Amino acid sequence: MNLLEYVVDRWDRLALQSWLHVSAVVQATLLAAVAGVLIGIAVYRSPIGSAVATALASTILTIPSFALLGLLIPVFGLGPTPAIIALVLYALLPITRNTIVGLAGVDPAVTDAAKGIGMNRAAVLTRVELRLAWPAILAGMRVATQMLMGIAVIAAYAKGPGLGGEVFAGLTRAGSANATNEALAGTLGVVILALLLEGIYFLIARFTVSRGIRG
Repeated sequence: MNLLEYVVDRWDRLALQSWLHVSAVVQATLLAAVAGVLIGIAVYRSPIGSAVATALASTILTIPSFALLGLLIPVFGLGPTPAIIALVLYALLPITRNTIVGLAGVDPAVTDAAKGIGMNRAAVLTRVELRLAWPAILAGMRVATQMLMGIAVIAAYAKGPGLGGEVFAGLTRAGSANATNEALAGTLGVVILALLLEGIYFLIARFTVSRGIRG
């Protein structure tokens, strides 16, 4: 059986695994975006705070995926929970760092002008600074999403959702019938999904970033 026949024969299962893979990555990215933006807002005015937040997020990223999952499994058990937690932690660095860079890069003259027309601190942050920082934040989310697409494969180690199960099944059964097809189907599925998400980010940027900011 060649790869195409394998995919057609198991399309329902592969489609479900693909959906679960994308769902896990998108959920983790959104959760990390909320946390990362809040952290960025809290520290971007402080060079020390910014450095500490970035360093901590960087430290998490240096922990190997298997090791982090190994630490989470005894606490949360097997299944989606440890996988999602691990993905959120890995996504924090690009989002937090880009939020800090985006907010810190807003021209002080713009915020002074906003204050001059009567905006309070919250209004300046939400209506001016975050809007101007949005391209940087979105870029951080895009990088995080692409990174998590690959890391989510490792989540199969914790019985997490997605195409990782297909890849691991093929690798552990190397030499047997359809083992190569399993591994290739899972791997190519991740690549195709990553490209689709990249296209979605392009459209989001197209419709949410004003032409003036895009330059």
